[in-house]
Amino acid sequence: MNPKHFLFVSADAALITDLAWQVEKEGHHVKLYIEAESDREIGDGFVPKTDDWRAQVEWADVIVFDDIWVGSDIGTGAFAQELREQGKAVVGGTPNTDRLEEDRGFAMDVLEEHGVDTIEDRVFHDFDDAIEFVKRNPASYVIKPLGEVQNVKRLLYVGNEDDGSDVIDVLQAYKKAWGHRMKGFQLQRKVDGVEVAVCGFFDGERFVDQVNINFEHKKLFPGNIGPSTGEMGTSMFWCGRNELFEATLGKLEEWLAAEGYVGSIDLNCIVNDRGINPLEFTPRFGYPTITLQQESFESPTGQFFYELAHGENPTLDVHRGYQIGVRVVLPPFPFTDETAYQENSRNAAVVFKTDDREGIHIEDAKNVDGQWRVAGENGMPLVVTGKGETMQDAREQAYTRIDDIVIPNMYYRDDIGERWIDGDGDRLQAWGYLGPNDE
Repeated sequence: MNPKHFLFVSADAALITDLAWQVEKEGHHVKLYIEAESDREIGDGFVPKTDDWRAQVEWADVIVFDDIWVGSDIGTGAFAQELREQGKAVVGGTPNTDRLEEDRGFAMDVLEEHGVDTIEDRVFHDFDDAIEFVKRNPASYVIKPLGEVQNVKRLLYVGNEDDGSDVIDVLQAYKKAWGHRMKGFQLQRKVDGVEVAVCGFFDGERFVDQVNINFEHKKLFPGNIGPSTGEMGTSMFWCGRNELFEATLGKLEEWLAAEGYVGSIDLNCIVNDRGINPLEFTPRFGYPTITLQQESFESPTGQFFYELAHGENPTLDVHRGYQIGVRVVLPPFPFTDETAYQENSRNAAVVFKTDDREGIHIEDAKNVDGQWRVAGENGMPLVVTGKGETMQDAREQAYTRIDDIVIPNMYYRDDIGERWIDGDGDRLQAWGYLGPNDE
């Protein structure tokens, strides 16, 4: 493919830098826009920047939005829809697909309208009403904030007590601490099983044949304990349109085509021997999921997204095996503490023991005269990936690469991928969700 012009737009925080860097390394012309002032140094020295993305629209052959948020509101879907109406090729959502993430009640309605069973849930806008509901209907529940505060991942709470008493305690605490910001939240009945996400790329009319199955690791510490984070690591593999896909995202193909959606869409689920229970959508790239996905692409990344944005039903060749990605972080992640960040992390040097950079991907990083440094203010400089014929092979490669990195005070989970090895894989196979669809 001849070099194309790619405009990457971060209308809030910088998230898409590594993908932009990969496309630029393939010989394409790239410009990256970052709205958040605190993040604008991210990617310096790695990718060319612009301070006015709208001024670059005519220049671009493809415009890529990285998230649904514009500040504290959803909005990139409206931008993408507007640009498509002008004839531009865009990777991004629509106002309705943005709502899938922002409004979980709407998301469950869409699933039910298309024949996908959902977990019992209820949306509340008043803490006292929710507390009374749990008292009248004692059970284990999951608290999921809605709107802008859903990005504060540590607010998601998974109940442990059968009578819901711990959920009541948490709701009372949230009322005092977050009542002024948490304008709504969802209570979802807790379901036991294997947590697994099914992800596909949609070109405006249809899904690309390759289906991505991934497993998120949201808690801060190994063993899945500690506060929730955006993500500490991901394990995954690619397959065909299996039962898990056809019973979930496959049922939404016509709806997504009517919307004109283009890009990655992910549905996280809990599955067990009784069925599939959708939890939440990610109607955009996931992070660090997209980093790990593009590491496993065997097709050129830029060509794939060019063809996807132009509705050309692209062919995607991928690594046949297993992949893991590990997020390397620094204090005070996942919390916000300016003093801790200044003392421990700001502008810290990223040192490598060898010259090998295979599997090393940037998040909150910059390149200053050849020296990689920590950038931004979130403490998430790197994602390190590994691939292999088995999940254990992928783990060994990723963690060997991490051993080559030196950043003072860095930390990471050392158990990414172990859940698959310890039984999740066997359970999913036994329940029939990963084999071919027989319908």
